[in-house]
Amino acid sequence: MRFACLCLLAAVLGCTSRMVPDAWVRLGPKSALFVWDESWNSSEIHQQLGNTHGGMVVDGAGRLFASRDTAPAILVFNTRGELEASFGDDLGGGLHGMCLVEENGTEFLYLAHTSQHQVLKTTLQGEVLWTLALPQGSGIYEKASEYHPTSIAVASDGRFFVADGYGKGYIHRYNANREYLGSFGGPGNGNGQFQIPHGLAVDERGAATRLLVADRENNRVQVFDLEGNFQSVLAVTLRRPCGIALGQDGRLAIPELAGRVTLLDADDALLVRLGDNPDSSQWAQNGLPREQWVNGIFISPHGAAFDDKGNLYVQDWLAAGRYTRLLRD
Repeated sequence: MRFACLCLLAAVLGCTSRMVPDAWVRLGPKSALFVWDESWNSSEIHQQLGNTHGGMVVDGAGRLFASRDTAPAILVFNTRGELEASFGDDLGGGLHGMCLVEENGTEFLYLAHTSQHQVLKTTLQGEVLWTLALPQGSGIYEKASEYHPTSIAVASDGRFFVADGYGKGYIHRYNANREYLGSFGGPGNGNGQFQIPHGLAVDERGAATRLLVADRENNRVQVFDLEGNFQSVLAVTLRRPCGIALGQDGRLAIPELAGRVTLLDADDALLVRLGDNPDSSQWAQNGLPREQWVNGIFISPHGAAFDDKGNLYVQDWLAAGRYTRLLRD
């Protein structure tokens, strides 16, 4: 019993590997070491998630908000991996991008819904505060059904960006009052063009704020200023990047649909590849049965989020549903 309590304490506090069983899988070198937390997803709800397709965020209390295709579309887990709440009965089948924003001391969710052709803002209890349909002033769309937003990211001044990843391949800019400012991108493989701009993140770590775009089928992350001007491509090889998670220590985690998570340091240099799946036949295989899953190996990473202790949560795109926590050592 004492050993079980120590393991639980480690899972809650994100303590060092000396506090967790030796049999648990370790990932990465000492400079970026994680432990695959086998206790966090052991509850019954983790065996009945349904298709985990969407995003993840962690609030100021350390709770994980994770989306899925099944309704209710958002599940809220405490630090022990126990289901604390759920909401979004009307958001199943397409809730995709998630962004957590603190405004005047209160946290909110900004969400992108691919099949409802809109983005929306909610409280952490699921109350919808507003919805926003396709950008009418863009001249890009003839009808709402052409618009399939996959991600939304918000800057500290309230400006926000919407990636139409499953639609026309543009990114749309809005001010804090939801007024349309402009669009950029479109399909292609040149600088500033996209083949499925799947995920977004506003990066305010440096002197100049950047918009990071996971350009999935071009296998890269592109960097823009907040006016939509192309700046660079991150100099790291990627395999179908789906999103970008920012940690408080300046690290970036990039979930890659082709079976791994790439971790970068505060200077965008490669730190480590986490859970790299050596079997390419399993990459992005949504229907891979649970009995073929292996601790320490990812299959189709789609979403990721850091907590304030540096622990990393990863969502695999799997029909049977998989959320994983990696404890920071």
